[in-house]
Amino acid sequence: MIRLNDISKSYPAGFGRVYVLRHVDLEIKEGDFLSIMGPSGAGKSTLLHILGLLEDPSEGEYLFLDESVQGLNEKKRTLLHRDHIGFVFQQYHLIDELTVYENIETPLLYKKLGASERKSRVADVLDRFNIVAKKDLFPSQLSGGQQQLVGVARAIVARPRVIFADEPTGNLHSDQAREIMSLFRELNEKDGITIVQVTHSEENAGYGKRIVNLKDGVVITRN
Repeated sequence: MIRLNDISKSYPAGFGRVYVLRHVDLEIKEGDFLSIMGPSGAGKSTLLHILGLLEDPSEGEYLFLDESVQGLNEKKRTLLHRDHIGFVFQQYHLIDELTVYENIETPLLYKKLGASERKSRVADVLDRFNIVAKKDLFPSQLSGGQQQLVGVARAIVARPRVIFADEPTGNLHSDQAREIMSLFRELNEKDGITIVQVTHSEENAGYGKRIVNLKDGVVITRN
């Protein structure tokens, strides 16, 4: 599904360059649940952002569904992101001015789905996540755990093939974190959604199937 071949990411610094990632080779198969771990500054979020098409690598090749991402124009990249990728962020990134219902519906507006289809899909995820009673509330009226549930619901309502999650439980207490991670496991095992998460937590990593460890931008271990 996804393959990185000799991927590096660097930025200009003085007369040279600072490398955030160096010569990363990685394969992610459909239905995988991969955890990316490592100390702060190891390059985890940069790697996730490259995988999620939010950043471009400086060197190397990125293949998504057997197609080179670097060879795609901006329109095709946008369609690829819209049709196949969901993102869950540590800071939730909900739109404060929109209700829970409207936040979840937003990705479907970009897909130009009809009103009845949008209504049906949003109703399904509201029911699945037991947040029907919250649908008319605004993010500021929700707890952190509830906001993250909405973030996950928004990520899956468009039925992506892969979800990229950046420290998805970083702002949650332990019970909320376990609820979110159990939900990711269910989405992976029952729905077949490929999941790639960045996490500092060994417990969270244990919900997945594989772990890749980064240090100073280099993959040091994988299983």
